Amino acid sequence: MFKIGIIGGTGYTGAELLRILANHPQAEVTIISSRAECGKSVAEIYPNLRGSYNLSFSVPTVDELALCDLVFFATPHGVAMNQAPELLARGVKVIDLGADFRIKDTDEWAKWYGMQHSALAEVSEAVYGLPEINREKIRQARLVANPGCYPTAAQLGLIPLITNNIIDPSDLIIDAKSGVSGAGRGANVPMLLCESSENFKSYGVAGHRHLPEIVQGLEQHTSAKIGLTFVPHLVPMIRGMQATMYGTILDKTVDIQALFEDYYKDEFFVDVMPEGSLPETRSVKGANFCRISVFRPQDGNKVVVLSVIDNLAKGASTQAIQNMNIMLGLEEALGLTALGMMP
Repeated sequence: MFKIGIIGGTGYTGAELLRILANHPQAEVTIISSRAECGKSVAEIYPNLRGSYNLSFSVPTVDELALCDLVFFATPHGVAMNQAPELLARGVKVIDLGADFRIKDTDEWAKWYGMQHSALAEVSEAVYGLPEINREKIRQARLVANPGCYPTAAQLGLIPLITNNIIDPSDLIIDAKSGVSGAGRGANVPMLLCESSENFKSYGVAGHRHLPEIVQGLEQHTSAKIGLTFVPHLVPMIRGMQATMYGTILDKTVDIQALFEDYYKDEFFVDVMPEGSLPETRSVKGANFCRISVFRPQDGNKVVVLSVIDNLAKGASTQAIQNMNIMLGLEEALGLTALGMMP
């Protein structure tokens, strides 16, 4: 049984980690941290976990965390980069669900996140945790940067086309929608029920922090320059995400449906849906699956890719556990085969 620590256990991604790991046959959460809720039991904060954990939130020392085999950072940016290096030096594997190690260009990271990076060596070492793309690197990694939610949905939808030179990489559009849980659990007036319900709006149009992460990921699969317009939207639901992607086709002779089916034929957690199908966010609610459909409307020169995930699951916590399984030499789908919740 592997001993697992979670730093930042009171946010939505921390709650998801606890929920999934409660039934994991080879992982035991031994430390759950929170300064604000220190001393409270897990069940006091998350009544759905009552009976699953005999744990209380604490502020653990490095010595205590060093007893873990792996530690998750479910924290805002700026936390993991200051604490992870010491854990790595003590032999603990680390998965950061935040943004500290996702972007390799630390000057670019500083521009988007408003602070200087303090762990340059660790940024260089970190493996980007998109298992369907970086599985073998993840297997050898000490430090994994778990992808953001929008970048997960977007890259899984675009990489097969970029890799095979099917679309023009200089003219990409991603129109994405997310439930309000993507904004986190903290008090925030725009996320209040009366503010977000029965409402639909764009945000981050001039620039969103996930833009450089998506561009960086796509650039790994082409020598051409990526030109991307990315517009996220907030929709009045709790969880779920759809990225609708548009590209200009370079080779109209390719059967795009067959291309996607072949690309992901061995990927348990990526479901390429039958031709003409429309994926729904509710079909992946609470699950680690990404469902993808591809279209070429009117047999024209545009391809449309629809990619749906649960932003808290495949877009965060269940993908982090998928990475954990790979890093610890476990079966990749262990503890992650639960299906989406409908209704």
